[in-house]
Amino acid sequence: MRVGITGHRGLSRQVEEQVRVLLADLVRKYDPADLVGVSCIADGPDSWFAETVLQHGGRLEVVVPAAEYRQGLPDWHHPVYDRLISRAADVHHTGLTASTSEAHQAGSEILVGLVDELIAVWDGKPARGYGGTADVVAYAETTGVPVRVLWPEGASR
Repeated sequence: MRVGITGHRGLSRQVEEQVRVLLADLVRKYDPADLVGVSCIADGPDSWFAETVLQHGGRLEVVVPAAEYRQGLPDWHHPVYDRLISRAADVHHTGLTASTSEAHQAGSEILVGLVDELIAVWDGKPARGYGGTADVVAYAETTGVPVRVLWPEGASR
């Protein structure tokens, strides 16, 4: 089973803890021998999911939205990003250079095209900018990829 991830970045520590539990509970339901997690490994749910898939014994594939993507992520996240990309069984690239909203959406569209199911750590609200979680969910729905929304009850971002 090929499972992708999209989700809100910049969540509070409390929401992070709740989301990590939800992700772990969900990932444990998959057979690790058949599980391939696909992620852009940004800070937040992308990397939490990737870590959980690897801990469960699944494989990781990474989609890099742009050549300058890593530089656009927070400096504190670079070691996590580097560790995860080094463990990836495969890395997919958009061919774009600048890490823009358009590149992020292009990367997400490639991700959706690679998976059987998309997990969305999503509050159900519209995207705050092009390429946000709501846009990725909408794209998955138009292509027929099932979306499983994970959001802690009562949480906000």
